[in-house]
Amino acid sequence: MTSFSTRMPPFARRLLRPLLDPYRRYRHAKLIHAVRVSLGLLATILLTTGINLPHGEWASVTMLVVIGGLQHHGNIGKKAVERAYGTLIGASVGLLLVAQQAYLGQPLLTYLLMSVVCGFFSYHAIGKGGYTALLSAITVFIVAGHGDNPLSDGLWRTVDILIGIALALAFSFALPLYAVYSWRYNLASALRDCAAIYNRIISGQSVTDDEHLKLLSRLNAAMVQLRSLMPSVSKEVRISMTELDAIQRHLRMCISTLEILGNTRPDPRDEQAMARMQAGLKAEHRQIRVQLIGMARALKSGVTERLERPSHVHASETTLEAPVHSALDGYRLLTLQLVANIDAMRQRLAKTASHWKI
Repeated sequence: MTSFSTRMPPFARRLLRPLLDPYRRYRHAKLIHAVRVSLGLLATILLTTGINLPHGEWASVTMLVVIGGLQHHGNIGKKAVERAYGTLIGASVGLLLVAQQAYLGQPLLTYLLMSVVCGFFSYHAIGKGGYTALLSAITVFIVAGHGDNPLSDGLWRTVDILIGIALALAFSFALPLYAVYSWRYNLASALRDCAAIYNRIISGQSVTDDEHLKLLSRLNAAMVQLRSLMPSVSKEVRISMTELDAIQRHLRMCISTLEILGNTRPDPRDEQAMARMQAGLKAEHRQIRVQLIGMARALKSGVTERLERPSHVHASETTLEAPVHSALDGYRLLTLQLVANIDAMRQRLAKTASHWKI
């Protein structure tokens, strides 16, 4: 993408920058998705009406089913495959039902068979592969109606649905909106919020005011969103769910430790205790902020060399297992654990950088 964009004229690069730049595509994802779906629907309408396909509206319906509510490429590919399997299974069953109705001419038998078949699909619609099973049942009725549809209508509707799937995949590849973009930038934002909360803690600012609670609430929401993105990210960039879960766990531990630190720090009104804390943990305070902001910048920019820089503060096992004689000792121990956790997260991000910096 970089070499292609550098060969383009300057005015073209400026014009297409929102589409070529991952961060801009992430920020305008909803708009890009809406335009893509609109163009896809226009393509299905023009194609099916242009060649005069019967029941061409099912191609447009399929386009909406496959990509209408899914903007991320990883989800679209999965849904398209499931839709294709469901279509083929449901269409085959529907055509068999139409054929037996035409041959035997027993509507009650057709109704009974359709009910039993759809009951079977409904049994499998709960659990893994449920989307495919549900679509199979729906496609039976699309193709067969109540068993009285002409066989030719069922075949044409099957063709229309497959055309809709193919066009949906084509438009998802034309301008993909990767889940890994959302994962990267949301994780970067969460790490910046962690740095902001830590700065509030060590500077003596209130941990109960609206600003602090707003940051914590935003972090909890980011955790939920990052978790929902992980399956799609894993499919898109071939990072194992185990590795993504480990990164998520480090973020969760970071947030939990920050909450505990906020409640165990020395009283901000005790200037001597705050001064001792600042003096005793000066290197750790700096390292934590540098690492959090450095990881956030690497995730946003894709410049991952900074992730290779090792931590200059190491929490040895002897230090972590030292006895706690005062609240300040406990605070120091938690800070060292936070240093170790953040450094472990940096190492995991560096290890997987070649996958997620697309």
